[in-house]
Amino acid sequence: MLRFATAGSVDDGKSTLVGRLLHDSKSVLTDQLEAVTHASRDRGQDTPDLALLTDGLRAEREQGITIDVAYRYFATPRRRFILADTPGHVQYTRNMVTGASTADLAIVLVDARHGVVEQTLRHAAVAALLRVPHVVLAVNKMDLVGYGQREFDRIVADFAERAGGPRPPRFTPVPVSALLGDNVVERSAHMDWYRGPTLLDLLETVPVGAGAADAPVRFPVQYVIRHGDSRYYAGQLASGTLRVGDRVTVHPSGTTSEITAIDALGTPVAAAHAPQSVSVRLADQRDVARGDMLTSGVDVPALTQEVRGAVCHLTDRPLRVGDRVLVRHTTRTVKGIVQDLGGAAELTANDLGRIALRTSRPLALDAYAVSRCTGAFLLIDPADGATLTAGMVDL
Repeated sequence: MLRFATAGSVDDGKSTLVGRLLHDSKSVLTDQLEAVTHASRDRGQDTPDLALLTDGLRAEREQGITIDVAYRYFATPRRRFILADTPGHVQYTRNMVTGASTADLAIVLVDARHGVVEQTLRHAAVAALLRVPHVVLAVNKMDLVGYGQREFDRIVADFAERAGGPRPPRFTPVPVSALLGDNVVERSAHMDWYRGPTLLDLLETVPVGAGAADAPVRFPVQYVIRHGDSRYYAGQLASGTLRVGDRVTVHPSGTTSEITAIDALGTPVAAAHAPQSVSVRLADQRDVARGDMLTSGVDVPALTQEVRGAVCHLTDRPLRVGDRVLVRHTTRTVKGIVQDLGGAAELTANDLGRIALRTSRPLALDAYAVSRCTGAFLLIDPADGATLTAGMVDL
């Protein structure tokens, strides 16, 4: 399974690219294509507007822009995909953060006529902030610049220079025409100077989830299951490998025990690997509850009430120093107070910034650079449960 997100400035052709990818990979049902064809004719177009395959909201179709994150599931003989088509407008940066937060790859689109613009750099910065492992720079609308290699090379060099920052992105550039299908699924007959893979070739072959099972063990407890006199602790293994007989530490209490049984889908197994969902039984009757975390080995998380990190504010309600919030980390939710916003008076919707929090109880934290699961947190409004802010831990 590959999870990937698209991003780009307004009218760079993201939705058309996604529609072309779905259409040419034979992932569009006949009735869907007929509906798009009919809607396109109503708008005076002779050919199907493939962007309509992802712009599903009425407001999007009427305005001709992407507003919400559109998720699509499709598969080829080589791999399954979850695709998040995210908006290009700066006021929807929070939507891109949502779509890219779990992505293994981000496709950043650039219009070949306009080159790298401010929003291109913003999307590259968000991808870097979220530690998306792979970035593809798709230089779109190559047909409108005569399929010229010089224009493509200029944009690639410009992106490499200007999108540097503290963590220069490693990216793979691909020249495409989403409208005509060049280098999306099929190789272009108009750009024989390009020897690299098509976009689909990249998506089908990029490595996914490398090293998750070899990382330090992190098992956030989601449910406590009582079965007779025994207790099983259920959840998703965020990273590492758990085996029967392993010694584990329970955080935040610091107590230790031994794993005596592991069940996966009701079947006893000798070992579990991330990201499996399993239940485990311990040798001792320990006080373990939802929100606790089991770890194994000497590489343990930082147990702290001081949380610092980068954030993206997601709601129209401003976040200010002194605000009392709920902090959700993995399966644990605790009270917290905002102590600092990196010198800013407040954060408003779509702002990227820094934060310092103090929580009422300790959290078992990893740096986001180490783990995108145990290094992430959310701030929630205690009054109505609304999600306020998404954060990435610095240690």
